[in-house]
Formats: sequence, structure tokens, C-alpha cells
Amino acid sequence: METLSYETIIDAPLQKVWDILWGPETYGQWTQYFGAGSSVMKSDWKVGGKTYFLNEKGDGMVSTIDSLDEPNQIIFKHLGMTENGVEDTQSKEVMEWSGCFEKYFLTDLDGKTKLHTEVQVDKEWRDHMDTGFTKGLMVVKSLAEGVNLSAV
Repeated sequence: METLSYETIIDAPLQKVWDILWGPETYGQWTQYFGAGSSVMKSDWKVGGKTYFLNEKGDGMVSTIDSLDEPNQIIFKHLGMTENGVEDTQSKEVMEWSGCFEKYFLTDLDGKTKLHTEVQVDKEWRDHMDTGFTKGLMVVKSLAEGVNLSAV
């Protein structure tokens, strides 16, 4: 496993950036670069509870919130996969990466927000994550700042 980091400065307050990251209307906009249909996040928003990152068919990852301090940080711990309504947290394939973290830290910089993300992945997923986070965070920034990406 390796830890990848991404960071951007956004000309918007912390709460606005947080709401864009996790709001049901905007979540699918910035996560689209992680794969077709990476569009839904369902969570009970409880530390130790269940969070699902799903495609349009309802398949995806099952995770838990390891740490939560809204709107300053959230840390997800990935537990396994869900497919056709069945959770897999015990297969050999899942056990190879189960327990990996995905972290989001938001820091106030006098009205602007520094958004720092970290994700633990196998080396084979590095390019996929680089694309997803690089393009995705540009979308978060543009939504928060009210900039139309197609005009840039």
C-alpha cells in the first residue's frame, strides 16, 4: 500500500466546501472521475457506522467513518465491497486492502479553505486515484467558487 496526497486552496468558506464534498446534489459531480456511476454516498454519519460509496446499480464499497469533526475533517476506513445487495468484508481479495483509509482535512485560511486529501491504495490503482482526485478536486473548487469549468 502507498499513501497518495492531494491538495487545493479554494476561495470559499469551510462549510461550503464540506457541503459540496458530501451533499447529495454535488457528490456525484466531483466523484464522476473515479469511474462511471460513482455517484452516490449513503451514510449514517456516525463514527463506527456504515457508509456506502455506490454506482447507479447499488454496487460499490462499504466503509465506516473512523473519525468525524464537521466541517474540519473526516476519515473513512474501507471495509469491503457490496454487490447485488451482498456485503463482502471477508474474501481474500477484500482482505488484501480492507482497512485502508481515505482522509479529508479542511483548514480555514482567512475565509479560504485548504482541502487536503489522502488515500491508501495498491500501486496498481495510483493512476486511477491521481485522475479521480486531480479532476474531482477541480470540480469541488469550481463549484465552491462559482466558476463554470466549461468556460475555463
